[in-house]
Amino acid sequence: MGVAPLIVDTLKRFDAKATFFLAQEPTMDGGQTLDDKWAPWWKSLAEQGHDFGSHTWYHDAWSADLPDNRFRFRRAAGEQVPQTVVMTAAEYCEDLKRPAQRFLEMTGRPMSMIFRAPAGRTSPALLAAAQACGFRHVGWSAGGFLGDELPSDKFPNQALLEQALRRIKPGDILMAHLGIWSRQDPWAPTVLEPLLQGLKSRGMCFAPLRDHPDYVAWMRKPAEAFALKAGKAR
Repeated sequence: MGVAPLIVDTLKRFDAKATFFLAQEPTMDGGQTLDDKWAPWWKSLAEQGHDFGSHTWYHDAWSADLPDNRFRFRRAAGEQVPQTVVMTAAEYCEDLKRPAQRFLEMTGRPMSMIFRAPAGRTSPALLAAAQACGFRHVGWSAGGFLGDELPSDKFPNQALLEQALRRIKPGDILMAHLGIWSRQDPWAPTVLEPLLQGLKSRGMCFAPLRDHPDYVAWMRKPAEAFALKAGKAR
């Protein structure tokens, strides 16, 4: 999260609206991404017109389906030692909902009923469990993997920038992070600005996910339904 404000400043200069997928992850100052310190920042992003979805509360990456509608996950964020965790479909549903509930507390606004699985790892059974809970998964396009989580000694920033500019097509969904602990040469905001400038020079604009034809209908109605449920629970 250390570079997060710089990333948002870059997006603002290009009038680019992003979709932020929230999880309760450790920050380099010893806090967490959804603690009270960051609450005003998330609220300001909501006021700027960005979209928001769940990234699960604990940042658990799916690793296997198990009998009896259970799932095995690898739990790891920041520099913590990875753990193996097993959840039922109902428990996974709660893990998806917690960031949405916290977002509502921080901003007074409902989160869209979308999620991005950590590491993009899913199974048909996991996606079915999430959809039964009201959440639809959002992946990324083949050309939209920007590589900011890859080791910088093997994937330097300039190579990642050139690759992205070659591969990205209109309508693609791009994916990057608000900082990666393990990457020695940070990708953002070093690559983000020339990437946006290069795409803009090709005539591209940067629309929010709520305007994407694959998600436009989903992101409106479910968000309203969740807002009503959240309002009743308070």
